[in-house]
Amino acid sequence: MLEGEQSNEKRKRISCGLYDSCPVSLKTAIQSAFEYGFHFIVTQLSHPSYIQDLKGPYVPYIIGRSDRVLTGNEWNRLIVGELSTSIDVDNEDAVVSKTSKQKLEQELGFASHLGVPAILIHLTKPKNVQLSRVINDKLVSNFSYAVWVQIPMVHESQYKSTTDIKYDSWNFWNDFRIHCDYDKRVGVVLELPDVQHVPPCDEIDRWVGEPVKALVIQASYFLTNQYGKPVLPKVHQEIIKRFMALDVQYIIHLDVEGDYSFYVKYMTYLGKKLYCCDTMAEFVQGCEDYLQNPLQPLSEHLEMNVYEVFEKDRVKYDTYQKAVHKALELWTEKRPPVVMVVGAGRGPLVQAVLNVSRILDIEVKVYAVEKNPYAVNTLAHRVMSEWGLQVTLVKEDMRTWQAPESADILVSELLGSFGDNELSPECLDGAQRFLTPKTGISIPCQYTSFLAPLQSLKIYNEIRNGRLPDKTLKQCLETPYVVHLANYQQLAPAQPLFTFDHPNYSEDGPDNTRYKSLKFPPVAKSCVLTAFVGFFETNLFDDVTLSTNPKTHTPDMVSWFPIVFPLAAPVQIHAGEIITVSFWRDENVEKVWYEWCLESPYKLPIMNPNGRSYFLKKH
Repeated sequence: MLEGEQSNEKRKRISCGLYDSCPVSLKTAIQSAFEYGFHFIVTQLSHPSYIQDLKGPYVPYIIGRSDRVLTGNEWNRLIVGELSTSIDVDNEDAVVSKTSKQKLEQELGFASHLGVPAILIHLTKPKNVQLSRVINDKLVSNFSYAVWVQIPMVHESQYKSTTDIKYDSWNFWNDFRIHCDYDKRVGVVLELPDVQHVPPCDEIDRWVGEPVKALVIQASYFLTNQYGKPVLPKVHQEIIKRFMALDVQYIIHLDVEGDYSFYVKYMTYLGKKLYCCDTMAEFVQGCEDYLQNPLQPLSEHLEMNVYEVFEKDRVKYDTYQKAVHKALELWTEKRPPVVMVVGAGRGPLVQAVLNVSRILDIEVKVYAVEKNPYAVNTLAHRVMSEWGLQVTLVKEDMRTWQAPESADILVSELLGSFGDNELSPECLDGAQRFLTPKTGISIPCQYTSFLAPLQSLKIYNEIRNGRLPDKTLKQCLETPYVVHLANYQQLAPAQPLFTFDHPNYSEDGPDNTRYKSLKFPPVAKSCVLTAFVGFFETNLFDDVTLSTNPKTHTPDMVSWFPIVFPLAAPVQIHAGEIITVSFWRDENVEKVWYEWCLESPYKLPIMNPNGRSYFLKKH
């Protein structure tokens, strides 16, 4: 009921709820909602007809409807329980505050008794510390329901001239969830604004980075099309499209008369119209905000399914083939060029080289160098059945292999989500021994890591709540993760961090340690910094490039999800403040590791000192 699903069709399954604050018969209301096509209803648990007088010595027995009007399964699947809007525990009047707290405690207990999956609370004022304390008490007491906090996407004070103070409703929500310690069970429900007061893109971006559970849509916002059916204005459709990747649900607030089934049918139609089913969307389905540990290809053999995932990215290998093509076009000597594919895996780059050889009608001598014995098994079969004597198979570590001749072109796919985070620099520095001096070509020839500040409470909570038994929370928060981000906000454009060139013929020998401080532009709106996110850009050869940086991302390329470097705790950033981060890449004989720390607007301890929680093994 409360989770959207992805069907086999190229559409999003839309989950729609009906707001019905106090129906005469709850059973009838549910049946009617189902007939219209709705999936759940939002309704008050304490019916207004049951007057609650909690001040006298005789507290009434009746709290709300009898729990027998629905089955336990119906309460648990079909009802979001709205708390009474008259509750005001933060009222300055002590009597009102005390009475409200008693009523709130009663309704929260009743919600737990009924087993509803979620309760809905309205935030109508900037200060809600008493309310958040009561709710947090329930959360730490392991109450089972989720907490939905409903607020307007744009506070009315922003556009009403009758008010002196301009409130940002995001601050209402942010203060509340801070007091609840960013609990993952606390989500936000946004009231869609009318077309005259749709917020700018950067404000919508900020909301997309929040745990949005539902959008509330007034029925009066729908227009009537030429067929007499309700449709949403284009600006509202664009907002819904932005949230579709989060699988939010939709609550229709019926403030006009009509055939209510049309609203559900239209929202279902939007699930097909607005769903962006591109190559990346299909590839990452089910991976959204899922934490993956970066690969350790030098110390751990990759498994077959990992190679299979790599090889699905045709854009990546077509681009590599284009780079090899450009390099071999320059070949002028009479002898066949020697091309060594180091870290050959199951052979996609070997095949790319052979494809170019055939296209250009140039004979090439190919070495496939791979240390994983199970991948070598595959390569051996391909040599026998596909490639023949044109490919020489070498089961060696490229860093120690003694090549029988020099390579004219060295081809590798050793890049990780951060460029250098799978030890491509160390591997290629070792392999360049057998690259022809001065004229030898490395593909790739250069790559640069990029870093940007990130807001994602979803990722923070995934790390905090997904801790493995053998790791402390500190260790988990000092570990980078490869993630396909969905519920996030990137707080500034990514900036270049570390660059590596190949071949690297420095006089003092290769030095792959790095340090850099990055200062990002002042943030436009208050936000929460939870981590830094990393990307990379690489120059394969000449003008042939690949990129995971959002501003230059290679179209339709699905390899390499971003890498996330967490902070120990969320950091509140106010509008106009500048985020500065220091970042290190360090190494010793056994390992390579990263360290990072926030420099401004607040100074925080350095994360992962000496690689104590995370490092890359060299052996």
